Amino acid sequence: MNDFLSHFANLYTKPLFRISGTEVTMLSLLVFVLIIIFSITASFILQRGLKKALTHRFVKREGTLAALLRLLHYFILIIGFSIALQTIGINISAFFAAGAVFAIAIGFAMQNVVQNFVSGVLLLLERSIKPGDILEVEGTVVKVIDMGIRTTVVRTWKEEELIMPNSIFSQATVKNYTLRDNEFRLGVEVGVSYDSDLKKVMDVLMQTAEKVPWRLPEPPPRVMLQGFGSSSVDFGVYVNIDDPWKQRVYMSELRKDIWFAFKEAKITIAFPQLDIHLDQPVTEALTNNLRKVI
Repeated sequence: MNDFLSHFANLYTKPLFRISGTEVTMLSLLVFVLIIIFSITASFILQRGLKKALTHRFVKREGTLAALLRLLHYFILIIGFSIALQTIGINISAFFAAGAVFAIAIGFAMQNVVQNFVSGVLLLLERSIKPGDILEVEGTVVKVIDMGIRTTVVRTWKEEELIMPNSIFSQATVKNYTLRDNEFRLGVEVGVSYDSDLKKVMDVLMQTAEKVPWRLPEPPPRVMLQGFGSSSVDFGVYVNIDDPWKQRVYMSELRKDIWFAFKEAKITIAFPQLDIHLDQPVTEALTNNLRKVI
């Protein structure tokens, strides 16, 4: 029995190879694996405990809590991996110093990945963008479906799901329709002919805007004279809504209501037209040529 234990002990303490002058044995490799497993287990236990303890504080900020838990997970794994490497004789500082050139090359190759990762962490912590928000990014209106550390999944009006890198949101100007609330000012424009009754046009537009059922009662609708175009007098009709995602549908309904209201009030919606005035000699020449043809 003693011989078996002695043989077993020699097997686990027998040097397998050397790293930086340190002998690596089966026992040290086993300790290395156990430290890694312990780090992963400790990370999951701490994440579960913190999630239970902090959930009530982050009821409306689930993304922030998720980001904190992910950072905690990476932090514990890095510490555990560093300690495990030390146990088998790898000097972490020397390791990084020796691989500095390689690390720089990898850094350049993964520049976009790291950039998106950092942007994702900042977005989750700042909460300037969150799931359910309505955004306008590079001229496209989208709804945020899910936010990750590297990418964000959004949906367009055409029900297309796009996977966008997080760096877009941190580097470009993003219009967030729901940053503080869901209230949105919706407006449509319409042009009428120059011989229209200005007061009548504004009254019809105001009455039409007041009748739409989906607008917010406050503030009241507003009708504004936008400008004098080449073929029309241009007006803008503005109402407030509480769902920016439906703005296209509401704008369509408002335009249809204006169309039928103008038809009933016999107001002409202007269309492009051009008046041509000819000098007297040109007019006479054209008239004479026409007479000759006839």
